[in-house]
Amino acid sequence: MRGRTTIGVTGPDRGGLIAWWMTAWAVRRCGGVPVRITPSRPREGIALHGLIIGGGTDVDPLHYGEDSVADDDDQPGTVLDWIIGLTLGLARMLFATGSNQDYDPDRDTLETGLIRRALYEDIPILGICRGAQLMNVVLGGTLHQSIEHFYTEDTRNVRSILPRKRITLAAHSHLQQILQTPTCIVNALHDQSIRTPGEQVTISATEHTGVIQAIERREHRYFIGVQWHPEYMPQSAAQLRLFRQLVHSAAHGADGAV
Repeated sequence: MRGRTTIGVTGPDRGGLIAWWMTAWAVRRCGGVPVRITPSRPREGIALHGLIIGGGTDVDPLHYGEDSVADDDDQPGTVLDWIIGLTLGLARMLFATGSNQDYDPDRDTLETGLIRRALYEDIPILGICRGAQLMNVVLGGTLHQSIEHFYTEDTRNVRSILPRKRITLAAHSHLQQILQTPTCIVNALHDQSIRTPGEQVTISATEHTGVIQAIERREHRYFIGVQWHPEYMPQSAAQLRLFRQLVHSAAHGADGAV
């Protein structure tokens, strides 16, 4: 086992501070050393034993052969969920310094290169929201640019930093083995989702409307993309296992590093 298991955490040049803090905390809780990576700070001289491709702006649809198009039973949380959720929601508003651009081409380029290198070197990767979508696109998959057509007045799209959306995990999937449950309740901040899985990518979680909530690639040592934000659920032991298994895979796997 390595003395220092370094996990790269990608994000934008502007904004994303709360996501970075929460993700870095999760990595540290699991024994890893987080390193923030942005387009202006690619950290090319640092060996990375694992990667977390973070959330943020939409993936440019040009990467999956499309033009940009216009956007066309809730579960109550516990008191702890509400306290954490409201605190994080307020913090995200206070530290929201990102640009209003729809896409971030420099970040797309940075993360695409990291994902491809990690696939080649069999480096463990966890994708969060946008990160899961980009991982799928890099492997030739496509996205729904809007998911509103999946919902009706009776099945409205829940968008909340609180865990209020129930998802079902695929039986015998790597994700189910990690979370140790057939279903769970997660948060939801996305308005896009995976449409067509990429090469050797399998669906490992969905919601009842059919929206894909997680993917994986079993040929890879650890390749999991989740549509929700586990970093914003520090109270969940199950969600923390996503980070713990990533760090464990990075520490005990092959000797290569990005």
